[in-house]
Formats: sequence, structure tokens, C-alpha cells
Amino acid sequence: MAKRDSILSRCETKGLRMTAQRKVIASVLDMSGDHPDVEELHHRAAARDAGISLATVYRTVKTLEEAGILEKVDFGDGRARYEDAERDHHDHLIDMESGRVIEFVDEEIEALQEKIAAKLGYRLLGHRLELYGTPLKKDAQD
Repeated sequence: MAKRDSILSRCETKGLRMTAQRKVIASVLDMSGDHPDVEELHHRAAARDAGISLATVYRTVKTLEEAGILEKVDFGDGRARYEDAERDHHDHLIDMESGRVIEFVDEEIEALQEKIAAKLGYRLLGHRLELYGTPLKKDAQD
């Protein structure tokens, strides 16, 4: 897997104005292994620079999304979340009890999607798969 450029370097390549606060937000996004919403990004960024306002985070996220650097994802919980648009392809399993988002790649699912598209007369250009579930509970009798 090729190493991707940092969010900050992609911002600079695209000619986006990067203030000190935007640099902190970009760094927080680069270090995020999850799918934070704007409020969580603000919490993490403000821990590094207390002067970063929620409005600054909203504006920065919007700018990064418009530039194609961030991708907005919606897991049906009413919160827009964000991930790096250049992350390797993956699908999501959302735990409906905890809200946890699990990323996964399954070659069988990938092949099946290609097969279905071809069967319907299409060449697949991309897809997004989100599974929603709850943890399996073990019977007390087991």
C-alpha cells in the first residue's frame, strides 16, 4: 500500500490558505483513525489550541470537503462524519448499539459487486457499502 500525502501537504498543493489553526485541524484529521464529526474534531483540535472555535472547524471541514481532501460520510445517526478522501477503499459495519464504525475489506464482496455490475451490463466505477447491525449475543445456556 502506497503512503499517501498528508492532508496538510495536499492542502498546500491545492493552494489552500493554511493558517496555524487550519494546520492543527489538518494534523488532527491525519491522526484520526476513526470517523469524527465536527464536534469531535473541535474537541481534539481545541486540546492542542484552545483558540480554535467550532465555527473555524466547520469552515475548515467545508473547505477540505469542497477541495476533495475530506469525504463526508453519514451512518444514519444524524451526524455528518468525515474521513480522508484518499484512504484505501474499505466498507463499513456500524454497530447500532454503540455507534462504533468498523472498517473492513472483503475480497468476496468486492468480486460479487463486480460480477453483479457486469451481469447488469455495467463496469463498476466505485461503490459504498455500509452494513448496520448489533453484536451477536451468546446464549446464557451455552
